[in-house]
Amino acid sequence: MKAYLEAENAYTDAVMKPTEGLQKKLYDEMLSRIKETDIEVPYKEGDYFYYSRTEAGKQYQIHCRKKGGMDAPEEVVLDVNEMAKGQKFMSLGAYHVSDDGNLLAYTTDNTGFRQYTLAVKDLRSGKMLPDHAERVGSVVWANDNKTIFYSVEDDTTKRQYQVYRHTAGTSGSDKLAYEEKDEKFDVYAGKTRSKAYLLLFSASHTTSEVRYIPAGEPAAEWKVMQPRKQDVEYYPDHNGNFFYIRVNDTGRNFRLVKAPVADPRSQNWQEVVPHRANVMLDDTDFFKNYYVLSERENGLPQIRVTDLPSGESRRIEFPNPPTRVMPTPIVNTIRASSAMATSRSLRRGRSSSTTWPATSPRC
Repeated sequence: MKAYLEAENAYTDAVMKPTEGLQKKLYDEMLSRIKETDIEVPYKEGDYFYYSRTEAGKQYQIHCRKKGGMDAPEEVVLDVNEMAKGQKFMSLGAYHVSDDGNLLAYTTDNTGFRQYTLAVKDLRSGKMLPDHAERVGSVVWANDNKTIFYSVEDDTTKRQYQVYRHTAGTSGSDKLAYEEKDEKFDVYAGKTRSKAYLLLFSASHTTSEVRYIPAGEPAAEWKVMQPRKQDVEYYPDHNGNFFYIRVNDTGRNFRLVKAPVADPRSQNWQEVVPHRANVMLDDTDFFKNYYVLSERENGLPQIRVTDLPSGESRRIEFPNPPTRVMPTPIVNTIRASSAMATSRSLRRGRSSSTTWPATSPRC
């Protein structure tokens, strides 16, 4: 296979050689439109402001943070350019800082085969810890700041099928927390935005099932929120005394229900937003005092913000119809599931057929 691909590459190079001048011209023009030295808008998580930046001439992002405010000295958390030295390929997958800000769990792929390796860095000393796991997918911290749950893929099928519980700073065998036996399903670990619960998602293309435990009790027994049912998908988040669940049990466009955390089975579901034949409910984001619905109507994405105490709801207006909208909390981390539930602001990323991807003012 490798020899075949190398032969194809050689043939392509030979055929395209007369266009090398045009290729360089097009590349230089596209590069001139990119701000190579740039910085993302920072977000606050715990005591730190996190952000990533790029430098001209360097291929990868530099992930940084500052303690207390943006006037503080910069701390480089992870420089992917340094990690890429001596490697033919480098890709950063998971990137999660423990809640106390002391440890970073991340995964990298240096082969291009999307096979990620888990590593843990002590951000207080800058030293790498002995943690190591292969073929890792999702990664999530428990609230004790030392327990990590991670999923792994099958060597042959590349299906994410097992979740392990690991103690940071250790090496050796980890405890199997869950194994998905059904070959149609993948499994991945997550955490509610409130940081109150850890979640294990088992999902096929048309069906899902979720298990949960309190995030402060990593050794607890996983409970099934609602047993899987063919062609029914559900995706929970948490706020206060309720799980809020996006589910397509009454129609393909999904509805929103809530259930008490003491017993979130379907017989206790209370409808919050009904199924609508002309509106697809794509996603939900829950915060302490409000929630955000990502919707699609007439083929166009929309954002609806609802105040939890009053129930008042409004759609965010756009100057021209976007083809893609990405609501991201101001305090977001690299993974949206880590955004702080107490955020009062939302950042809108949007693009259309006539505009470049852009970040809109806070709303």
